[in-house]
Amino acid sequence: MQSSAAQPVLKAVLWDMDGTIVDTEPYWIEAEHDLVHAHGGTWSHEQAMQLVGQSLVYSAGILQRAGVKLESREIIDTLTAQVIRRVRQNVPWRPGARELLDELFIAGVRCALVTMSETPLAREVVASLPRPYFEFLVTGDTVSKGKPDPEAYVKAIELLRREDPELTVDQCVALEDSAPGVAAAVASGAVTVAIPHIVPLPEDPRRAMWDTLEGRGVADLEELVAARHGLAPVATTLDSAN
Repeated sequence: MQSSAAQPVLKAVLWDMDGTIVDTEPYWIEAEHDLVHAHGGTWSHEQAMQLVGQSLVYSAGILQRAGVKLESREIIDTLTAQVIRRVRQNVPWRPGARELLDELFIAGVRCALVTMSETPLAREVVASLPRPYFEFLVTGDTVSKGKPDPEAYVKAIELLRREDPELTVDQCVALEDSAPGVAAAVASGAVTVAIPHIVPLPEDPRRAMWDTLEGRGVADLEELVAARHGLAPVATTLDSAN
């Protein structure tokens, strides 16, 4: 297969982690509740929903305003440590994620993790997978601006290009579950798929939306890349899996 940048070839998939590969959002929400309550405050479901997909620095600021009397770094470390403990007890995989990762690995499609979680938690999740699916990790502690800023995705694409200078953003598909994550992926220029989980997402013609990754495969992602190049009907790519 030729690797011309002009060809509609799927070259890489950029994966969000929390809510996309693993259902860790309930772990984060539990940790937020525990931390706020420990400082005598209250934490509502609505407040928790505002943090889904956001950077940990942003989330720490919201928690401080909710009454948590700790520095931002202390808040991040406390939340992350609790989520890591929960993940070590049980990794809550999202439907279809591991199957799609495995199919991409067998097909030779490069994968990278692009998450606002920090490196210790990301490594914990990656270590629970049966194969080295991810070429590298871009985590919240390796970027200066978190999602919805596109920095993390731009960095991932730059790292992919080091090994393949002909790779273009149109050959990369980003998988996301949250509004900040989708915004970051779209802004980077990557072909973007939203798989809503905890928080509903509005319709947006700039990205596809799937109900689940279950039953999805390499061919579905290739179709999205072809649609970006005008070689496949967009309506087909937007259909939900049955």
